Amino acid sequence: MDWPSDSSHALLDPPRPQTERLASDNSANLFDYWDVLVARRKVVGGLCGIGMAVALVVSLLLPDVYESTSSVLPQLDSKEGGALAALLGSPAAGGMAQNLGLGLGLPGLPTTPTDVFVSILKSRLMADEVIKKFNLMDRYQEKTMVETRKELEDHLRITVTKEKVIKVVVEDEDPQVAADMANFYVSNLDRLNRTVTVSKAGQNRAFLERRLNETMDSMAKAEDALRDFQAKNKTVAVEAQAKVMIEAAAIIQGQITAQEVQLQVMGTYLSPDNPDLARIRSNVEELKKQLATMGSGKDAKGMLSGDRLHPAMVAVPDLALQFGRLFRQVKVQETLFTLLTSQHEQAKISEARDTPTVQVLDQAVPADKRARPRLLLNVAVAGVLSLILGVFAAFFLDYRARVRQVSTPT
Repeated sequence: MDWPSDSSHALLDPPRPQTERLASDNSANLFDYWDVLVARRKVVGGLCGIGMAVALVVSLLLPDVYESTSSVLPQLDSKEGGALAALLGSPAAGGMAQNLGLGLGLPGLPTTPTDVFVSILKSRLMADEVIKKFNLMDRYQEKTMVETRKELEDHLRITVTKEKVIKVVVEDEDPQVAADMANFYVSNLDRLNRTVTVSKAGQNRAFLERRLNETMDSMAKAEDALRDFQAKNKTVAVEAQAKVMIEAAAIIQGQITAQEVQLQVMGTYLSPDNPDLARIRSNVEELKKQLATMGSGKDAKGMLSGDRLHPAMVAVPDLALQFGRLFRQVKVQETLFTLLTSQHEQAKISEARDTPTVQVLDQAVPADKRARPRLLLNVAVAGVLSLILGVFAAFFLDYRARVRQVSTPT
């Protein structure tokens, strides 16, 4: 096989015998393709070497990037964890999460505490606090918060393992800064989550406090109304007073009957002007007046009796009804006051509790080995890609040479 003497022609034009054979035979086999690659080995090797060299130079020029990882787990094994899980599943926590800019859960699936924690870590509020804490606008050389948030997203990875462990991975050119940022994410996650919890407890406490004050006012008004009713109608216990009053009326009625019988007996043998008969008649009239006053509450002149110590019998049913309503209102307010007082104390205890809601499994530490760039991997990938590109270039040059050979008149 004869090779051209000019090396530049070797890269562009294949050896004529090989070209003539491929042009004359349309059914090329594997050995024919191999012959093309061998003939164009300088093109393939050159592109592969150039690609690997470029990858090596770029990898050496790129700044070293370090990764730091912190791991957290929702604290759900204790009683506080159970209460936290119930709280985070409540509508109030969902509303708070929306205010934080979070997106929780998937349609048709219940939201878990892990979902809440991941959403808080990815929230705009968390990103803004990290940017402010580490002055990332200057560090990333960005002019707006939107661009800085996007750059921060490129340096952050948040994953959840099958054991529900949340891993926060932060990349930075400074290993200490990467570790500090990862640890800040964890500590700030705990603070924001406690803010949601304490805010819920604070809202409950404030509501119960307002309701308790309203109940105290209502109870005081009910007690005053019952007191005024009792003072006006001289009633302390209507049923008991009515029973005593009926017994007293029965006694008076019995005395009247006895006096009248005695008056009739004495009238058979005494004159009408007898002083004893006059005294008995006077006693009967007085007893009848007392009985009439007990029944109507009015004296002989039709005026209300002001010195009576019990209500009139005719007014007992109505008074009993009014007294029952007022007394029931007082009892209702007292029961509500007792219930709200207990709940208010529980709400204050919940608000004052400062139990961490995030359990840190691994604190982030500065990395002693860079994560990127990976020199050997970059060179190997560049070599493979350059090799593929060289193969395509070899066949393309061979195809172009055959087309020229066919089009050139003999």
